[in-house]
Amino acid sequence: MLQVSSSPCYSFLIREMANTWRIAMQGLVSLAFVCFGVSEYVRPPPGRIIHTQHTKSASHPQQVHISAVGIDQMRVSWITDDTHGPSLVEYGKVSEKYTVSATGEHTSYRYFFYASGKIHHVKIGPLEPDTVYYYRCGGIGDEFSFKTPPAALPIEFAIVGDLGQTEWTVSTLAHIGKSGYDMLLLPGDLSYADMQQPLWDSFGRLVEPYASARPWMATEGNHEIESLPILGPHPFISYNARWRMPYDEGASPSNSNLYYSFDVAGAIHVVMLGSYADYGPDSDQYKWLVNDLAKTRIYNNEANSCGPVYITIGDGGNREGLALDFNKNHKSAHLSQFREASFGHGRLKVLNGVNAQWSWHRNDDTDCTVRDELLLESLSKSSACQPTAAAEAEL
Repeated sequence: MLQVSSSPCYSFLIREMANTWRIAMQGLVSLAFVCFGVSEYVRPPPGRIIHTQHTKSASHPQQVHISAVGIDQMRVSWITDDTHGPSLVEYGKVSEKYTVSATGEHTSYRYFFYASGKIHHVKIGPLEPDTVYYYRCGGIGDEFSFKTPPAALPIEFAIVGDLGQTEWTVSTLAHIGKSGYDMLLLPGDLSYADMQQPLWDSFGRLVEPYASARPWMATEGNHEIESLPILGPHPFISYNARWRMPYDEGASPSNSNLYYSFDVAGAIHVVMLGSYADYGPDSDQYKWLVNDLAKTRIYNNEANSCGPVYITIGDGGNREGLALDFNKNHKSAHLSQFREASFGHGRLKVLNGVNAQWSWHRNDDTDCTVRDELLLESLSKSSACQPTAAAEAEL
């Protein structure tokens, strides 16, 4: 779930929910602009799984990806088959001229008969906002580059769920790569390895060109559990080792890599919730969320001009295909401005403290790439939607 609060700054909640995304934008009025002239949509079948191979030396860094840490740092993560490689990142603002270096930590894990490579995590910074940095991992190998998010609005998020590693995934990533986004939000169902551990490695290599160039902020889905009753291993062992997020850092640290929050662009608070970590009233996650969002209002299952706007998305390219039980005539369909089962990704651009734009980009459209678009206007200054006024209206 992603939620924009009615406070002066935006606040987002991201939660993986049964292979879909629910995006709630509270305190916003939305106006939908849907592309017209598009023929009746024919649901495509699932795509073929893409297997990528590591063809370089055992010491050569692979599966490189980055994630944001605080307002001016990045965590660079990668894997080497050689267990003796250093956890070292060299970086600078000019290609092949690295003026700063940093060292970090490493880990590994075993999954029955599978043994992972050496998994490196190195924090670098402080970094300047909206700036391109060039970097190299482990003192050898290829040069990568990334751009830091802006210090202030506007900012654009690419949003995708159920990514997988199929032909549709390749299509989705190609579209995302052309968008000029600042940060990618990925709430669950990453590799679809489903206990086949080499698929985690294949996935890391597939997304590397994109995940090494912009921060990818992820959380877990059901396909990351990978645990068997009695036999083990511990749930999320692969995800937690490979995709280290800033859960224990910042103003609101949690005690689990499965849920966390962070701030970006000076006015955005993003909360990544874990649907597969305990979230009951007595759970650590629930207590942490209450503390993190002491002022978020929620309206339940009823249209309300001062309540949230929900955008539920998924199907970035997973091998299972599109939702089989998608019902255009569902009993709650009247609450929806737009409904469609298709592969693709979303983009959320927060323009300023008042306006934001959401768009859905369907992979196989030929006449109109943007299938749905919303212009969102904050109601944070609307007297009718302030907490006191809303409470009085309900009486």
